[in-house]
Amino acid sequence: MGLFRNQRTAFLTSAFLAVSVAIPVSLPLVGVAYADDTLSVKVGTPLQAAQTALAAKNYGKAMASVDAADAVSGKSDYETYTVAQMRAAVAAQSNDVPAAIKAYDVLIASSRTPGSAKLQMMMAQASLAYQAKNYAATVKATEAYLKAAGPKADPKMQTVLVQAYYQQKDFANAARVQKEQIDAEIKAGRIPSENQLQFLVACYRELKDADQQTHAFVLLAKYYSKPDYWAALIHNLAANPKLPASLQFNLLRLRAATGTLTSPDDYIDMAERAMEAGQPQLAVNLLNQGFSNGVLGKGTGAAREAKLRAMAVSRAADTKAALAGDASAAATAPTAGPALTTGYNMVLAGQVPAGLALMKQGLAKKPRFPDVALLDYGMAQMDGGLKKDAAQTFNTVKSDNGSQDLAQLWELLISRPVTSGK
Repeated sequence: MGLFRNQRTAFLTSAFLAVSVAIPVSLPLVGVAYADDTLSVKVGTPLQAAQTALAAKNYGKAMASVDAADAVSGKSDYETYTVAQMRAAVAAQSNDVPAAIKAYDVLIASSRTPGSAKLQMMMAQASLAYQAKNYAATVKATEAYLKAAGPKADPKMQTVLVQAYYQQKDFANAARVQKEQIDAEIKAGRIPSENQLQFLVACYRELKDADQQTHAFVLLAKYYSKPDYWAALIHNLAANPKLPASLQFNLLRLRAATGTLTSPDDYIDMAERAMEAGQPQLAVNLLNQGFSNGVLGKGTGAAREAKLRAMAVSRAADTKAALAGDASAAATAPTAGPALTTGYNMVLAGQVPAGLALMKQGLAKKPRFPDVALLDYGMAQMDGGLKKDAAQTFNTVKSDNGSQDLAQLWELLISRPVTSGK
């Protein structure tokens, strides 16, 4: 993985100058140096040999010399630190991940190492471990780095952490870290990358968490509105066992609005559901949409479809004629249903302000499914031409039964229509 290549090279260049210069009696350190810091002959001699072998890329001999220096008893703190530094240099260049991680641990724990160098060492640990496919070590090193670095952490390290969790098949933690990264981007007013969002979808797919996968697709559709994302969203909603029958009609409307409703039978089903809900004018509008886009009015079903539209037109006329009386009765009804239905019919008849006001009365009467009622109110605002108001209403719908997802998709459809890009 090339994610750390430049950082790791820079770190090794600055942290291990001893690799490219001769060792007389002391070794250049990344860290705090003191006046009495010296290497004894017993320690300095094998370290000199280690450096010579490392320059010749004789890693086995170099590590053996480091081991010899490390085996000297009674070493000073300076000598112990210098041995660990050389061990890290040899291990890093020879891709001996366990040895490098162990040496870095010594250096990171030492008070001699400045904070900035410790962070670079943690990044180097994570880089080596990831390249060696030691994902458990990658997670440990990366989490230590992120904790130490705090808000100033390199965002690429979070990506490494996500990938390390994913490679271990720890999809829950991979999703958690990826979501944290995405949430931070959004909070900062930045758009998360498409790759981040796609990766989050992949995590939830592995977890078989359909609800969270849908939420992730909503973000993809919001920031990268493409037909494939909309199709996936609608498929997920249609396959969601939690989606109540009361929302199936809304899903059909969403499919019609996004061009994914292509079956005449689905259009007929949608229109019939509208009439069953007491909204024949909405049935007329939806059937007209089917005729205008060429889904209806063709083939053997054309006569049946025309008959259904004529029936809907007739019922819509009767409903419109009775609106005044129905509105008066709905205003005094103890339940929410009459006000919600009649108010919507008034909006469809062109009486938008009065119809929405009546629907608000219905919302105040504690409907049985308040989230569905609020979604319908947003739909009425949209059908009444008040798209900005509808978008605000859709953003207030909260539920885990599918109504929130549908509301978010309608808001997205208003603010970011589906594009044709792939």
